Formats: sequence, structure tokens, C-alpha cells
Amino acid sequence: MRVLVVEDERRMAAALRRGLQAEGFAVDLAHDGNEGLHLARIGDYDVVVLDIMLPGMSGYNVCKQLRAEENWVPILMLSAKDGEYDMADGLDLGADDYLTKPFSYVVLVARLRALLRRGGGRRPAVLRAGDLSLDPAAREVTRGEAPVELTPREFALLEYLMRRPGEVVSKPEILEHVWDTYDTDPNVVEVYVGYLRRKIDTPFGRAALQTVRGAGYRLASDGG
Repeated sequence: MRVLVVEDERRMAAALRRGLQAEGFAVDLAHDGNEGLHLARIGDYDVVVLDIMLPGMSGYNVCKQLRAEENWVPILMLSAKDGEYDMADGLDLGADDYLTKPFSYVVLVARLRALLRRGGGRRPAVLRAGDLSLDPAAREVTRGEAPVELTPREFALLEYLMRRPGEVVSKPEILEHVWDTYDTDPNVVEVYVGYLRRKIDTPFGRAALQTVRGAGYRLASDGG
């Protein structure tokens, strides 16, 4: 899933990006409030990690402006301020969660996944396509009762497809959301689709992951 991290401390921002990418997220960075607001407006993000103390425009104002524009992307605010009124201000302005620095990375990831499950009422806790299930929080995939072991990249690819069941998704879209880039050789998508098929379909005699020639890939909503 795509995450926008708006953080002016560049070393922290880079560390967050590396850690979240290792968890299978695609991550964009912004280092000031104006850039963060611009990217949040034009980008199809699943969640925003937003620092409060930012140059140009504060995180409070970024959040306030997004909500005024009816942009309901889930927002997790970060702040060195741990006062109850600071937290209340952030939540009152429309943030979905608030975490004070220094924070536990494990807790940050858990809260992001909780926001992804809740986000806008359109993300169920467990994604299902027939008897194929994916639990984003537990990082588990099953086909019927059988567990399916996936690498982080395979998991991210399957999660993206399962959030759009029955839809044809192009290689460029997959590269943007799963690889966080347009520059990677598009053939890598085909390679990973093959890896996934050998794990979620072939052993079970199914054909959930379909190639739509000239258009992209589709995950059958009935699980194949």
C-alpha cells in the first residue's frame, strides 16, 4: 500500500522509508508542509504519516486543509509534543491517530495497519477472494485451511490485487504501488505474478490470478 511520509528531519524520514519498504509498503517522502499537502492532493495514498512541526505549513494546517477539501485519507500525526491538548488539537482537526516522538517502530507499523483496516470503511480487516484470504495485520495468507508462505514483495503484490478484486490492473499501476517506482523494468511484474501463481493457484488447482493480454492482471473475485 502507498504511504506518504511528511517529515522534515531527513534522517528520520529516510529511516522510516527504509523500514516501511521492508514491510512491503510503497513510500513517498515530503520534507515540508506545502510539498506534503501537494502530494497528498494528487497522490492516491492509502495513509499519510504527518509530522506536526514542519517548515512552510504545519502538520495541523495540512490536515485541516485536506479535511476541508473532503480528502479522507487516513492520517497518523507524529509530534515531539506529548501534551494532551496537542493530541486533542490534532484529532479535532481530523487526524485519525497521534504518536509522540520518540516512538516504537513496531507500534508505528501496527497503528498504520490499523488505519489501513479502518480507512474510510472500505478496507475489511481480512481480504477475501473465495477461499483465498489475506490478513494485512497478521501478514498471513491462506487458501482454505492451508497457509501460504509469501515474501514481503509477493505479499504486497497480492494485497494490492486483492484490494481491487475483479479489476484489471496495469503493470505501471503495480510498479507505482508495489515497487514505489515507474523506472523498474515492467517485466519484473510478470516474474512476480508467476511466483504468486505457483503459490496461491497451482498447488490448489485454481486460476485466480489472470493475465489480461495487453492490459495487465486481474485477481478473480471468487478466488478462481
